[in-house]
Amino acid sequence: MSDNDVMHIAVQAMILGAKLAGPILIVSLVMGFIISLLQSVTQVQEMTLTFVPKLVAVAVILLFMGNWMMHEMVAFTTEMIREIPEMIQK
Repeated sequence: MSDNDVMHIAVQAMILGAKLAGPILIVSLVMGFIISLLQSVTQVQEMTLTFVPKLVAVAVILLFMGNWMMHEMVAFTTEMIREIPEMIQK
C-alpha cells in the first residue's frame, strides 16, 4: 500500500463525511439564522427557542435522508473491504 493509496482513501472518507454532514449542517444553520432573526425582531431572548427548532429540523432531515446516508456509508465500507486484497498485494 503506497502513500497515494492512503491519501486517496483519506480524501474519499473526507468527501463522504462532507456529503453526509452537509444537509444536517445547512438545515441547522438556516434554522439558527431564522430563529435568531425572529428573536431579534421580537426581542425575546430564550435559549430553548433556538435549541428545540434546530433539534426538530435535524430530526426531520435524518428521518428523510437517513436511508440515503446509510446507503452511502455502506457503499463506501463495501468498496473499502472489496479493495483490501488489492491493497495487500501492493
